[in-house]
Amino acid sequence: VQLQASGGGLVQAGGSLRLSCAASGVNIRSYYMGWFRQAPGKEREFVAAIKWSSGSTYYADFVEGRFTIAKDNAKSTLYLQMSSLKAEDTAVYSCAGSSHLILSSIRDPRHYAYWGQGTLVTVSS
Repeated sequence: VQLQASGGGLVQAGGSLRLSCAASGVNIRSYYMGWFRQAPGKEREFVAAIKWSSGSTYYADFVEGRFTIAKDNAKSTLYLQMSSLKAEDTAVYSCAGSSHLILSSIRDPRHYAYWGQGTLVTVSS
């Protein structure tokens, strides 16, 4: 399984970015796919996840309606649309996936089997 993340960059506070994560090498139809982030000096934290088969979505509390996780079945691509960005959203964002997750585990990065490389999001205040 290969996950290729892209879309990071520099944006001003209040702006928007869309991250993408293209999956290849496996049919992710049965997967949970998620976004995590890690800011300098901090632990990796859960941002959002989606159950590919149903489209059910899950978010961290700090998202507060600003981010939307989405998928394109035909392209096997995961997205994270981020709006109203804040300086504290600055981090390396990584996509991850796993086929053997239960709902109670989706927020724990240790339960994800596959990871893409991170993409840096920098929000200037």
